[in-house]
Amino acid sequence: MATQVLGMWLRFRTLPGGTRLFSYAFTRRAPYFRSIRPRFVQISPNFASLQLPKRRAVQNHIGTVHAIAVCNGLEAAMGALAEATVPAGKRWLPKGMEVAYLAKSTSDLTCTAETDPADWTAGPDVPVRVRATRADGTVVVEGTINLWVTDKK
Repeated sequence: MATQVLGMWLRFRTLPGGTRLFSYAFTRRAPYFRSIRPRFVQISPNFASLQLPKRRAVQNHIGTVHAIAVCNGLEAAMGALAEATVPAGKRWLPKGMEVAYLAKSTSDLTCTAETDPADWTAGPDVPVRVRATRADGTVVVEGTINLWVTDKK
């Protein structure tokens, strides 16, 4: 699976409209992410980023991007990173998410996920650092999504 996602990203990103097509295909595989309409920007082992557009469907009552929509974007970035990074013969499952809300989400957001290569060999727990940043560079949400990585049966 890891090579499927990364291979598909590497093929699609070179095509006109390829990143949009990849993003659509990703949300077809994981339909819950469709609600935020992510647009992937980069996927590689140990790193993934996407754009989360600020639009009415993801806004809260004060007109900012809803906190759960932001977490959804962070989880989508983490999922792409995990698929592109998980060692052959292993599988991953999210164990939990810890985030801090640092500022209002008043614009489109860039959601990133990052790991260190050593994280994937240290044991079954893999911490994925996640961050959502406004267009002006302000970090609005920061945290960790913990993965449980085990052998495939």
